[in-house]
Amino acid sequence: MADKRDFDDFLEKFKKHRDLMTVELHKVIVGQDAVIEQILAAIFTGGHCLLVGVPGLAKTLTVSTIAQILDVSFKRIQFTPDLMPSDITGTNVLDENDTGKREFRFVEGPVFTNILLADEINRTPPKTQAALLQAMQEREVTVGQNTYNLPDPFFVIATQNPIEQEGTYPLPEAQLDRFMFNVKVDYPNLEEEESILSATSGEKPEIRKVLSSKAILYLQKQIGQIEASPRTISYVTRLIRATRPKDDSAPQFIKDMVDWGAGPRAGQFLIAGGKAIAAMNGRAAVSLADVRRVAVPVLRHRVSTNFQAQAEGFGSEDIIERLVEEIPEPSIPKYE
Repeated sequence: MADKRDFDDFLEKFKKHRDLMTVELHKVIVGQDAVIEQILAAIFTGGHCLLVGVPGLAKTLTVSTIAQILDVSFKRIQFTPDLMPSDITGTNVLDENDTGKREFRFVEGPVFTNILLADEINRTPPKTQAALLQAMQEREVTVGQNTYNLPDPFFVIATQNPIEQEGTYPLPEAQLDRFMFNVKVDYPNLEEEESILSATSGEKPEIRKVLSSKAILYLQKQIGQIEASPRTISYVTRLIRATRPKDDSAPQFIKDMVDWGAGPRAGQFLIAGGKAIAAMNGRAAVSLADVRRVAVPVLRHRVSTNFQAQAEGFGSEDIIERLVEEIPEPSIPKYE
């Protein structure tokens, strides 16, 4: 019981930290509650985020403000067509030591940070985009014959403009799958937009730091202990398998409108995201509602619709929402 009391205390403190971070963020960011929740959920579980939205919706400002709230290092890379992989990872330079002998020395690139903002990631060619693949998955970088570990914690938060096609390079599916969440940043509502315009000429608010890197690592470890029951795991498994058109459990509309569905990593992210949502609400176990809450951002970039879906006006988000409604909840086991 002592352990349970300790964990309950942790959840209470964590919820206060979450609330404090949200208050600090809203000093700068108006609205965007779902976006903030999803980014925080990714940070608390060690995941990466892809923010997709038209220009002017404060995507970059949101990320830089989060970096100010967290007492961690932050680097921003503006992705352009002429950006090279070494501009991200770093490079070996020929240097002369004190004895006059020349030797190669590794100069770290901006990827060696805690939070990396990859701004307009689809504006750089695949060769440069691929420089992030190893960093995002293994949290390390290989340059020449040497491999270097990245700081811990490490997050990539990328932004992307969905309406521009000229001069862009769509991210390959392998790299999209590295992102835990595909976060849709939408237009503010009427009241929020009025608040934004009213504050345009005001003074820049002072942002307080809430969490250190050591605290983030501790929170990630504790959130990993949130319980995901066999019933929750069964529901996630059914949901993921139902996105695959060749699976027998897939509904007919999936077989008709989807080319390929989500892999096991999506299921891992659904459970991890559900744990973060449960912790942020002060609960020690994941509910099916928590899983459904993160289903769209986790699956949005992992379900590929075909021409029939596009012709009928259905996107991947529409397909996922319909699927979440149709997949039945597993029955609660009876204990004798």
